[in-house]
Amino acid sequence: MSNAPNIPALTDILAGCLRNHRKSQELLYRQFYGYAMSVCLRYAPTREGALEVLNDGFLKVFTRLDQYDSSQPFKGWLRRILINAAIDHYRQEVRHQHDDVEKAEQVAVSGTADAFSQLSHEELLGFVQRLSPAYRLVFNLYVMEGFTHEEIAGQLGISVGASKSNLARARENLRQLLKHINYDEYARANR
Repeated sequence: MSNAPNIPALTDILAGCLRNHRKSQELLYRQFYGYAMSVCLRYAPTREGALEVLNDGFLKVFTRLDQYDSSQPFKGWLRRILINAAIDHYRQEVRHQHDDVEKAEQVAVSGTADAFSQLSHEELLGFVQRLSPAYRLVFNLYVMEGFTHEEIAGQLGISVGASKSNLARARENLRQLLKHINYDEYARANR
């Protein structure tokens, strides 16, 4: 006899969610929380913002589950929903702040290969989260998700040139922060 809890199969959980069973929705949320949060953290500037995107994403999952093609992996469909929720969240931020995607403020963040290899995942995530919303979004869509500039431009309603420019500026901001961090470490070591 095993002490492991009896967890229903994903197909059973999804079937329960389609019938709006709260317990099935809770099981789905708990089962994919870690994965979903890791996706959302790449797009949000804070953990609280990521949680907001995550919850908005799961709400969309529960209301649009009838659109899921069960012949495809659920995780990929969920990821797509979460990315779209992050894009929606970004658009709301832009509207509220009257921020223009092409004139987003620059915030220092880092990036050369040697320094990146010495940083933890949390440190890297922290640097990316310090990018302005426009740069962070384009950087994640291009570098982390593999979207083309044409796809990014279509998703965000910007030009292909603006997508390329935001990516270049994001990378430069990351490089500058890394230089700054390396200088600080050098200065501390030589005191």
